[in-house]
Amino acid sequence: MRNAVASKVPSFASLVQQFFTEYLVAQRALSPRTVACYRDALMLFLNFASATLHRAPTDMRLTDLRPDLVLAFLDHLERNRHNAVRSRNLRLTALRAFLKFAGRRDLTSLHVIEQALAVPMKRFEQPMLGFLTRSEMEAVLGQPGTLWCPRSATTCCWRCSTTPAHAFRRSSVCA
Repeated sequence: MRNAVASKVPSFASLVQQFFTEYLVAQRALSPRTVACYRDALMLFLNFASATLHRAPTDMRLTDLRPDLVLAFLDHLERNRHNAVRSRNLRLTALRAFLKFAGRRDLTSLHVIEQALAVPMKRFEQPMLGFLTRSEMEAVLGQPGTLWCPRSATTCCWRCSTTPAHAFRRSSVCA
């Protein structure tokens, strides 16, 4: 029985191929742009892991994908490649998707995959949305045109910008 289980463990290369051809495209039906984003993230990671582990990507195993390697990769993205936190988190999302897929296919590596999946997303501050000042609003609206449509749009925008609800929203956000 053990030999039957051991012989069914897929190679790392076949897992990567199945992830893109079967899982992302066929099962999940993700857009080509999303697949390209995942591909780029995995290629960056494989290049980094290959250089770090001194091993060709074809010689890697799932057990090589330890949390310290994932964290070193994410740190490399921020420091050496000057990626923003959002880009770093997107790369981590792609890695997590692959690891979740691989964990269902290779149960012998499940413990290491579980540890790698525990790497958290990095928090970042979301910029506060601002509002236009009165002079900026006047510059945007400018002079209304002679046709009815531009005048009605200008009037509508002007009313929306000067209503009490807008002033309340602006004071609560800026406070």
